[in-house]
Amino acid sequence: MEPQSAVSGFAITVALIELADLLPGVSYCVSTVFNYVASMRYVFAHREGLSRVREFIIFVTLSVIGLGLNEAIMWLGGSLVGDEWYMLTKVVATAPVMFWNLFSRKRWIDAG
Repeated sequence: MEPQSAVSGFAITVALIELADLLPGVSYCVSTVFNYVASMRYVFAHREGLSRVREFIIFVTLSVIGLGLNEAIMWLGGSLVGDEWYMLTKVVATAPVMFWNLFSRKRWIDAG
């Protein structure tokens, strides 16, 4: 997660858990689509020779790996401090997931 996706991830997590009673992973998936659009417009340069479809597939694949990391940390945090402290666990999960997303996308998607 880049900084803007961390903010959108928190906002979507709270909205979907508190208002719609959905799992945190759902918010991660919703924010992934938003982050693709925002990242490719403002953060990363499109790599010539890489179709938008392939670019999106790579982006989603890297995001699914990030989702696995996020869910593992959320599960571990829930086990250690309790599910009612999910936002504390989300704060802890943000850093490793953010670094994974930024550096893996920079490596496999960005032309710069």
